[in-house]
Amino acid sequence: MGWDMGAALAMARALGVDPLIAAECLPEIEAAMVRKLNEQMASGGRASPGPER
Repeated sequence: MGWDMGAALAMARALGVDPLIAAECLPEIEAAMVRKLNEQMASGGRASPGPER
């Protein structure tokens, strides 16, 4: 799993976030997201919000 860091930096720039700060923070944010997804998958929870099917 991985994020498109180019797209993430472009989004940060569009939101007015300094690209250097974003580049420092994004790897930690991605790691936290992966840990949370792993927890949800291990517990049988839904990995993403959305309508029930």
